[in-house]
Amino acid sequence: MTTVISCENALQLLKLEGIKARQQATWASGDFAVIGTTLQIVGEQLCESADVRGGERVLDVAAGNGNATLAAARRFADVTSTDYVPELLERGRLRAEAEGLPVTFTPADAEALPYPDASFDVVLSTFGIMFAPNHETSSGEALRVCRPGGRIGLASWTPEGFLGEMFRTMAAHVPPPAGVRSPLLWGTRAHLETLFAGANSLTHTVRQFNFRYRFAAHMLDVFRTFYGPTFQAFKALDPERQVALEADLLTLFGRSDRGGGAGLVIPADYLETVVTR
Repeated sequence: MTTVISCENALQLLKLEGIKARQQATWASGDFAVIGTTLQIVGEQLCESADVRGGERVLDVAAGNGNATLAAARRFADVTSTDYVPELLERGRLRAEAEGLPVTFTPADAEALPYPDASFDVVLSTFGIMFAPNHETSSGEALRVCRPGGRIGLASWTPEGFLGEMFRTMAAHVPPPAGVRSPLLWGTRAHLETLFAGANSLTHTVRQFNFRYRFAAHMLDVFRTFYGPTFQAFKALDPERQVALEADLLTLFGRSDRGGGAGLVIPADYLETVVTR
């Protein structure tokens, strides 16, 4: 019986590794930095909520092009920025260089962080770690590298919010891999309470980020060109089904717009969580 269970576990790990490889290719496609820079305010707010202070050792996990990285560095923390897509780290490095901010950029997998236990005072992730396929492993790594008494700050899209609706719309046309838990679970209190059950405390706040574009078709063009998941969804479809996905996304964008005709404004809920180690 033990051997059977071990084989099942090994097969599951191999499956997750394959999914991770495809995810890495997805985020390397398009140019997420074009969209990522619009999310900068989330990194600034997260650093305030996590009370990032000058001189603290800060790790940004799945940093993308460095929103939380730059926010922490602007607060004179000693920041290490990591991601498993080197091209995105390079975009973050260029941003830090332009501002004269000293940041260490290191390629790293959220599920296998190359740092000793208790290496950092603060661990941050804005819409990054939530996409790692093995939720227990990635959350465990964040806990491991955070010192006792340190903080873990997370920003995660909620299932009920606009991003949840957008992912469901795309999934109706291009289903996600079978047996893989949704990254949107990170946007629920219950899931995070389970993942970080060993922590001293968790504080949750639902916040809104406003996507701002000229109009619905402009937003679709930007996401279709630069946002890896949307780019790959369209790439997987034949021309006729691309038209159907385009129509559904435009309907969603129009229904979600609160701009009143003066530019597109779409509020998107996200869950901000501060974990005290």
